[in-house]
Amino acid sequence: MVVDDHPMWRDAVARDLAESGFDVVATAGDGEQAVRRAHAAAPDVLVLDLNLPAKPGVRVCKELVGANPALRVLVLSASGEHADVLEAVKSGATGYLLKSASTEELIDAVRRTAVGDPVFTPGLAGLVLGEYRRLASEPAPAPGADEPKAPQLTDRETEVLRLVAKGLSYKQIAERLVISHRTVQNHVQNTLGKLQLHNRVELVRYAIERGLDDE
Repeated sequence: MVVDDHPMWRDAVARDLAESGFDVVATAGDGEQAVRRAHAAAPDVLVLDLNLPAKPGVRVCKELVGANPALRVLVLSASGEHADVLEAVKSGATGYLLKSASTEELIDAVRRTAVGDPVFTPGLAGLVLGEYRRLASEPAPAPGADEPKAPQLTDRETEVLRLVAKGLSYKQIAERLVISHRTVQNHVQNTLGKLQLHNRVELVRYAIERGLDDE
């Protein structure tokens, strides 16, 4: 599904995706319309502009990912402002691409987003990772007496999580561990379920908070 308030841009992106073999199930031109149509069309991937009338893109993202944690959101924005990037990721976006990207880069980004890879315009990935490191360095609140114990991950799940934290794609992890891409996805999905996290971005933060990226 493609959401953008500029009809020519929205139609061009939808056409490029359709011509590349994607099934474009819906488009929308404002935030309210985006939420309604996404609930009805149930897309796997949402290509979302941030600057929308009626309801801003970050609100759209937060509402839709909150209702369906399996939804992948790729922000396609003219803004490269750090605050916009971080706000989008915190609202649940899987990736962030600038509108200066080529059609080929967009197609590749949507494909990778569909399988759960975080995709960022070069330079922005480091920004997001740096923000997570900063958040992870802040003191955590003291655990309450009734707080449940941390879920137990298998050795393989921990191994995959460690490589996710280092920024490797599913394909790279599969090659490193000599297992299939699908097996890597299954391990990630199992880990998300055990940790009660919604997406790979949250998983990276969890891993960094526990120092797994340094091991």
